[in-house]
Amino acid sequence: MSTEWIWWIAAAVLIGAEVVTGTFYLVAIGIAVALGGVAAWLGAGLPLQFGIAGVLGVALTIAAHRWRLAHATPPPQSALDVGQAVRVQTWNPDGTARVAYRGSTWDAELAGPDVPRAETLYIVAMRGSVLVISDRKPSS
Repeated sequence: MSTEWIWWIAAAVLIGAEVVTGTFYLVAIGIAVALGGVAAWLGAGLPLQFGIAGVLGVALTIAAHRWRLAHATPPPQSALDVGQAVRVQTWNPDGTARVAYRGSTWDAELAGPDVPRAETLYIVAMRGSVLVISDRKPSS
């Protein structure tokens, strides 16, 4: 079996394995391996074939990663917590607070500078694990 066929069979296996993972990384590596096969078909030496496949593998993997990050959708915001009442336990000097919610204490910040400091406030949003609170319950 000639060298280019070994490259192309390896590329087909990698691209076929991509069907299972769905990340596009194996497609990038598979394309690089296929181009290593093209180099073999054109008569390049084995070190050049591996060099082409290696360099293109790294470049195409980086390109696939950047494409994936650019087209990623942010995780959906949980609307279950919005509108729930929380009890402020302590106010910090910087205006943030520790609040009791769902049997635990959470970091919270005011939705705006005009929100009065009260004992019971309402969740209007979440920023990571920080609750954004206000004195007005948001409309559903």
